[in-house]
Amino acid sequence: MATPTQPLKTHRGELIARLAESCQYDIAVVGGGATGLGVALDAAARGFSVVLLESHDFAKGTSSRATKLVHGGVRYLAQGNISLVREALRERATLLANAPYLAQPLAFVMPSYKWWEIPFYGIGLTMYDALAGKAGLGHTEFLNRAETLALLPAAQAKGLKGGVKYWDGQFNDARLALALARTAAVHGALLVNYCRATDLFYEGGKVAGLMCEDTLTGQQYRVQSRCVVNAAGVWVDELRQKDGAANSADGRPPTKPMVAPSQGVHIVVDREFLGGETALMVPKTADGRVLFAVPWLGKVILGTTDTPRHDLAREPLPFKEEVDFILTESARYLRRALTRADVKSVWVGLRPLVKPQDDDGDNTKGLSREHTVLVSRNGLVTVTGGKWTTYRAMAEDVLSQCAEKSLIEKRTAGVTVHLKLIGADQPGAETHSISQPPGLHSYGNEQSLVMSLPGAQMALCEGLTEAMVRFAARYEYAIHVEDVLARRSRLLFLDARLSSSLAAQVGEILFQETGLDPDVAAFTALAQHYLCLPE
Repeated sequence: MATPTQPLKTHRGELIARLAESCQYDIAVVGGGATGLGVALDAAARGFSVVLLESHDFAKGTSSRATKLVHGGVRYLAQGNISLVREALRERATLLANAPYLAQPLAFVMPSYKWWEIPFYGIGLTMYDALAGKAGLGHTEFLNRAETLALLPAAQAKGLKGGVKYWDGQFNDARLALALARTAAVHGALLVNYCRATDLFYEGGKVAGLMCEDTLTGQQYRVQSRCVVNAAGVWVDELRQKDGAANSADGRPPTKPMVAPSQGVHIVVDREFLGGETALMVPKTADGRVLFAVPWLGKVILGTTDTPRHDLAREPLPFKEEVDFILTESARYLRRALTRADVKSVWVGLRPLVKPQDDDGDNTKGLSREHTVLVSRNGLVTVTGGKWTTYRAMAEDVLSQCAEKSLIEKRTAGVTVHLKLIGADQPGAETHSISQPPGLHSYGNEQSLVMSLPGAQMALCEGLTEAMVRFAARYEYAIHVEDVLARRSRLLFLDARLSSSLAAQVGEILFQETGLDPDVAAFTALAQHYLCLPE
């Protein structure tokens, strides 16, 4: 078996050939986002045979559209959800230790324009520190006006009284997902993107595997597995409905949807609008929501919203009122007000919030951010909800419940607590801040391998070389231009117009490496989608 310093190549033909083999897996995972990848890694690290199928690309959905924060959840503390905060703070420390080149501490400042805000929020954040204990990243500090402006030079100075500084984490979500996938593969798991689970099949009334389709060729495959884990995020109800249909002959009630999607919008602007490397956090905007302005990969992310959404579009568009909210609220705290013309990219993610089975309402703000694991009468295991920070704890919970239902054998948990992700074992290496522009630092100890590939000195733009595209094709499952420009590099999320201008060049390199259609036209259309700001 390969080690984290010996990356596996991800040749599409070889992956499909393995998928076509007649064998029975211990666990089949549906969904290649944070949750599914976490389950696959934990299971593979325990020695189970694992296959993971993703209908599109790894982290294509919600898991590449986060606010890029590894956090305990300050707002959950305000809601009194101490257990969730405590777990998230513990997992925050674990994630930062296991992938230090992709997740790092980040300082936040809450600027205060009323005298009472400084002690009020400061006391709460001091409690946040106390809950973190030894896993804390830094102490909360009370700032005067000058100290606040030194950390947030672009903040609105008029009426500023001071602020509170605290620490949380920041990460590169899509690249972390890839690190999880590749580390799981190193431990023996088979992971296949662009392979859609189409149906379940049963033996003795219990789930015995699934049918899937290679979406690049249309070829169908039958995958036998002792346990099937449905980790498709906001799309979990699709497979649950198929499982529920198997009960209809017995007169059982139909399966009720368990997900209430909530839409979160982020916009990206040049870093000059914030200045420095400190994030700005507004704990309570005019309508009670939280607003962040976060430096990330040389730009600034502003968001996020929390709006009910009833469709499950793969590329949802922002609503006009969401964009207006971010622009209007940020203008209250930044010296220079943003306009639609300043926006480099806008993206929308759907949160898989879990609703009570008797709740048909639309108040997603009141729904739990904790994850839920359900096991159907037929043995289908479904997990959804939660957040990126707690993906590892969620995976442990899933496997624990699988063992409790005798779907897999019980094996020692905790194997991923100190498991370094591929690229992370780089002792003594200098860590490059994730708030800075992208570059080789995103590859951890695989930088030398990237530099050894053809085109290492051929820059396509800042932070992206021809060699990086070749690395994505050879080692990171990349097939389409979107895979490279949206998730292996993050250019689509940082500057949609620039990413569109590079589509043809990236497509040519990908075709040289894979011989597959890189779908340049589809990416060019998608890039326009990321520039769409409703007036």
